[in-house]
Amino acid sequence: MVGASGRLGSAVVAALGDRHEVVAASRSGERFVDLTNSASIAGLYASVGQVDAVVCTAGKTPYGPLAELSSDQWLAGVRDKLLGQVELVRLGLPHVADGGSFTLVSGILSVEPVLTGAVASTVDGGIDAFVRSAAIELPRGIRVNAVSATVFEEAWDAYGSMFAGATPIPVAEAAQAYVEAIEGDATGQVLRVGY
Repeated sequence: MVGASGRLGSAVVAALGDRHEVVAASRSGERFVDLTNSASIAGLYASVGQVDAVVCTAGKTPYGPLAELSSDQWLAGVRDKLLGQVELVRLGLPHVADGGSFTLVSGILSVEPVLTGAVASTVDGGIDAFVRSAAIELPRGIRVNAVSATVFEEAWDAYGSMFAGATPIPVAEAAQAYVEAIEGDATGQVLRVGY
């Protein structure tokens, strides 16, 4: 699981831990992975071996007024959250068992943008489109889905002012969507949580 040490990742680990062996990876954990570095992703798979499912709750995107965002900021968001997850799938195919799955993270901004969130909206929409397109090509019955949640109660202090009129949800609700994606049979779906 990539992003296991974050707010959402910790909730997903807690939701899966009693029924599944979870191999945790992150930028700050014992098992290191950097989504912006294909070699790091390949190294993670080489160290882990064969898995039944790959879960990602990680990915960074910069925020700022559209007119002030630099091309480097756009590239950083695309390289991290979007292409990083594409690489998780692309490089992970040989390591995922027949009938296994990938569950990625997008977000509400793909359909409900906010001021200063142009990069995040674009990246989230790209992830949603990737999931739909990759699902029709993945071999051996491997599935791919994304979880797209609204803002979390646990992050309301930091992000609430950006989401005027929104109702935050507990992060545990989003974690349950990951359980559904892993243990269910859906593919090519964006599982919306809280909107």
